[in-house]
Order: sequence, then C-alpha cells, then structure tokens
Amino acid sequence: MTWLTAALAAAAIMAVVSVVDSHLISRRMPSIWSFLIPAGVSHLVFGLIILAVHPAVEGADAFSWFIAVVSGVARAVAAFLMLYAMRTEEVSRIIPVVYAHPVFVAILAVPLLDESLSLVQWVAILMTVAGAGLISLKGRGREARLRRSFSMLLASSILFGVANVATKYASESIPFWNMYSVTAICLGAWFCLLSIRPSVLRQLRDMPGRGAILSLIGGNEIVAFAGIILTFWAIENGPVSLVSTVIGTRPLFVFLYALALSRFLPGVLDERFGLSTAAAKVVSIALVAGGVALINLVD
Repeated sequence: MTWLTAALAAAAIMAVVSVVDSHLISRRMPSIWSFLIPAGVSHLVFGLIILAVHPAVEGADAFSWFIAVVSGVARAVAAFLMLYAMRTEEVSRIIPVVYAHPVFVAILAVPLLDESLSLVQWVAILMTVAGAGLISLKGRGREARLRRSFSMLLASSILFGVANVATKYASESIPFWNMYSVTAICLGAWFCLLSIRPSVLRQLRDMPGRGAILSLIGGNEIVAFAGIILTFWAIENGPVSLVSTVIGTRPLFVFLYALALSRFLPGVLDERFGLSTAAAKVVSIALVAGGVALINLVD
C-alpha cells in the first residue's frame, strides 16, 4: 500500500462517516449535543485502548508531543464546527467547503516543513479543490443559509489544515498509532466537555429507539477509526500537502453516496439532486479525477 492508495481509501471511508453522521444529527438524534456524548465516549475508549496496545513511544521530545496535542485539539474543534453545521445543511454542501483545506496545508507546509511542490503539483492541488468545491454549488432557494454557515465551515477547513501540518511535524518522531491516541482522546474529551449536562443526558435516556441508534453511532465510530488510522499513516509516509489533496476528494465520495441514497433510500438524507446541477457535477468529477491522476503521475 502506498500513501496515495491509503489517502484515497481514507477519503472513501470518511465519506461514509460523514453521511452517517449527517443522518444521525439531522434525523435521529434529539440534538447535536446528544450526538456528541456517545461519539465522544467512543473516541475516548478507542484512544485509550490503542494507547494501551501501543504505549507512548520513548525518545520523542516534549515539543513534538505538544505539537501532537495541538493537532488533536485543532482537529477536535474543526470536527465540532463541521458537525454543528450538519444540523441544518446538506452534507454534500458542507464537506466541499471544509475540504478546501489542502490549499491551506500547501501554503503552510512549504515554509514550515520545507516541502517542495512543482508547478504541476500546484495545478493538481487547485484542480482537486476546485472540483470538490463545484459539488457544493446549489440553487437560489437555499443560498442564504449556506452563506450564514460559511464562516464556521471556513474556520473548520483552516483548522483541519493546521491539524494536518501539525500531524506531519509530530509524525517525524511520534508513530501514527500514538498520533491516533492523542487525537482520539482530544476528540472524546472535547465532545464530552461540550455536551455532558443533565438536560442532554435526559434526552439520551428518553430517546426512542435508543439501543439501535447508539449501536449505529458505535459502528460508525469503528469505521471512523479505520479512516483516521489510514489518514495518519498516509501523512506519516507521504508529503502532507499532496496527502491532504487526495484526502480532499472526500466531497466526491460524499456526493456519490448521497446521490445513491437519494435514489434508493430517499428518507435517509435531506438531499435533493436535479438535472440543472448535473453538468457541474460531471465537471467537478473530471477535475477531481484529473487532479489525483496528476499527483499520481508526478509522485
């Protein structure tokens, strides 16, 4: 397995997580806060289990661990902002805005990590991000609502970019298993800190179909575990600017999954696809595929 195939697999897997998260938050959970408790507990449990199996590596300096924590906190805040927007926005519109972060990664990685990108690689990054962004185009009816959430999603995108660059820096001395543990513990602690209070616990207690819903959350977090591990492995083994670009194809997978669900299981997501957007989607897919192909040819 190469970093490129790992990054593509991570994008496809995390797209599944995004779709399920959107369904849970918008259709099944009483509130975003009630979703964060079981999701946060799952991350904490997985993080502590992996830490027990793969203890903290010896020899890493304190600054590297500090950067690992910075990466985990930035990723936790970015994830919360993305999930918060899922209360009202379609997942196929949210993810492309958030996953414009390869541009921020490239801007940061060149001076901070001494990564060198050729003109062709810069073109590939811009093609991939542009293609992902085209998927978020929507009709006039709901543009205002997306604009109101745009600043939140842009902040999420920047924080994901910071997290990826920090992960790459820390990965020079900290293995990806330890990076996962730090990130999972930060995610779990942040989600629980935000949401655990008596009123939210009562929502969970009184929630209809609680067992099935909590099982779905647990299963989705297992899928997320696989996607995050692949992400960290790819960042450790490849140039973070290009890895982030390939992972940035996640909006394409989200769009394809949402399109399939709207056709076969229309009640799962609040997504609407019309013929008027078909041309934009075809162009976006071509740009994403072309960008990834360029990265593969140049690497």
